[in-house]
Amino acid sequence: MKWHTFDEFAPLMLVMSGPKKYKRVATLWDAANMLTACWPIDDGEEYFTAIRACRDALHGDVPAEDAREALIRAANEAGIPVISVAH
Repeated sequence: MKWHTFDEFAPLMLVMSGPKKYKRVATLWDAANMLTACWPIDDGEEYFTAIRACRDALHGDVPAEDAREALIRAANEAGIPVISVAH
């Protein structure tokens, strides 16, 4: 599994509601954790696509960039602003 792969996953920041407004996502682990533990809704086509993309990327079946793009689409679907972060 590729939980903490930094090189393949360009970091981004999600602007969430709550006390910790900015959530940095820099690895596949971060992306999977955000989707399963911190996501404000557990519904939506893009949400489920992002869950599957993270799972597939963790198993090495798809590039980490595919999971990142799916996470961004899920964030757009949920109304979560996304900020690109330079590493």
